Amino acid sequence: MVAGKDVCLRRLSKGDRALEVRFNRFLRNPKVTTEQIIESWSESTVAAVEGRHVLAIQDTSEINFHPTARRRRGLGETAKGNVHGVLLHPLLAVDADDGTCLGLLSGQAWTRKGRRTVSHDRRDLSDKESQRWISTALAAKPLLAGAAMVTVIGDRESDIFALYASAAEEHFHVIVRSMHDRKLADDTSLYAAIERRAVTDRRAVWLPARVQRPERVANLELRFGVIELARPQTKFLRHLPKSLPLYVVDVREPNPEAGVEPLHWRLLTTHPVTGKEEAWRIVEWYKRRWLIEQFFRVLKTQGFKLEDSQIGSAERLLKLVAIAAKAAVITVQLLQARDGRGKQPVSLAFNADEVAALTALNAQLEAKTIRLSNPHPSDSLAWAAWIIGRLGGWDGYPSSKPPGPITFKHGLEYFHAVAAGWSLRNVCMP
Repeated sequence: MVAGKDVCLRRLSKGDRALEVRFNRFLRNPKVTTEQIIESWSESTVAAVEGRHVLAIQDTSEINFHPTARRRRGLGETAKGNVHGVLLHPLLAVDADDGTCLGLLSGQAWTRKGRRTVSHDRRDLSDKESQRWISTALAAKPLLAGAAMVTVIGDRESDIFALYASAAEEHFHVIVRSMHDRKLADDTSLYAAIERRAVTDRRAVWLPARVQRPERVANLELRFGVIELARPQTKFLRHLPKSLPLYVVDVREPNPEAGVEPLHWRLLTTHPVTGKEEAWRIVEWYKRRWLIEQFFRVLKTQGFKLEDSQIGSAERLLKLVAIAAKAAVITVQLLQARDGRGKQPVSLAFNADEVAALTALNAQLEAKTIRLSNPHPSDSLAWAAWIIGRLGGWDGYPSSKPPGPITFKHGLEYFHAVAAGWSLRNVCMP
């Protein structure tokens, strides 16, 4: 999938009917489960997190399909009207200091079995889809035992009191963007408490590009302080503390440019925030959440086009989604490796035969000058990224703009064809 930039089994097989049959047999095998595939995500990640401060970033994405009533393949409804599909909730490990993607840790993939008749307020957390924010973080805890510190990061959907309570451990923290104007222990409201605080600093902050929003610089005002968050008044949470001490970091854009939606983040965290530099550091850590959005783009329309899969059943499609998630994170790591960041091994994305093909290609692509030589060690993913970028049309000069996703897509497609030919180099034709 990484080399072919695709998830369609027929196209991945390149006309080899026997190979396509083997792919399908693997997905149909009852001994191969979605849960086991997700468990295997962390095999290389556990070693990579050792000794680091890890940002454990989680989010949910819908993979939507538009089938006819006869072709729904057992897929349940998603949030978008009568569209059917699969939901994927991964947890991505990212280095807090340099933003290097370390790999996937835990997650869930599922399709809805039907509409719930019992209202959301009358169900226990364990009977709600929102439990995924807590169960995914807890599943990652033993995998992150070697990390120096862990910070779980989530968007507004993860604004859950039980998640804050589950993170009450040394070296294990949470940063969540607030969704609700929650009640505090002194019977005041969270948002009112924020508004009473004075602006403590102003700073220009770079914001990465997102869907339908280019990258830009925002001039932000900073407020921060400690709060005591009250437990929601529901019988299902009575086993949790009546209140939790948290810190709030509020950044907002008072004077945005015309036509630009102003940024306003109310961030709740278990990290102590006693000064403005600590507050800005929380903002910088939360900004790294954009990496999981890039991961979803690679997985779907701008990369593997998972929505185009021709798999015929929900059970097999869930397995394919779990496999494609691993391929997508390797692609993200390859994109990051183009500048030598992270020092990931080449074996993360390429097998021994493919490395041999890369070595032969590297000899052709390197010039006799130092400026056009591959500057990375041959056992690193950065070394492979330099070659793939060159195959995609990048000129290779350090002064040039580094290759982007489209360049890597073209380079990987070309390399896939070369690697297929390389595998036949020792075949004797009659």
